[in-house]
Amino acid sequence: MYNTQSRRIALCGVLAALSVAVLLAGAALGLGTYAAPMVAAFLLLPALIEYGPRWAWTQYAAAAVLGGLLVPEPELSLVYALVLGPYPMLKARLDRLRPALLAWAARLAWFNAAVCVVYLVALRLLAPAVLQDLPAAGLALAALLCLGNLGFVLYDRALGALCRLYRLYRRRLWKNRF
Repeated sequence: MYNTQSRRIALCGVLAALSVAVLLAGAALGLGTYAAPMVAAFLLLPALIEYGPRWAWTQYAAAAVLGGLLVPEPELSLVYALVLGPYPMLKARLDRLRPALLAWAARLAWFNAAVCVVYLVALRLLAPAVLQDLPAAGLALAALLCLGNLGFVLYDRALGALCRLYRLYRRRLWKNRF
């Protein structure tokens, strides 16, 4: 009775709406191109931990579609939809890879491929003329991608810490409840 279907739908719907609100706030502040999608992706953790990946993917899809329709900054919604949003569910699978070096190589390969796709799509749609100057800015782009990888590693660590913290809090909550 505790984990009914309607309870799952309600939680995922509320968290998806909150994710879209976070993306909108990030677009309104102008500072949240990367921070807002990270926070919105953190909101996938309760559904992922409580109900499993199927529900988290559903919540993510709803937030990504609504974010794409409602968020006025396309780069922000693309970063959420293609890079940071699906990562909590992918992380659960990548954490099972052994050895750990292989898992980190897979994570970083996925991140770099996703970031390249996001920016090629964004540049193709928003500023096709910039694509012609892309080879000239190669060193600056490589430096930005290295900084992005550092940020992604920190994001991965924060995601793992939040999962552990959520499970600890949930265990403590259940223990005090009964």
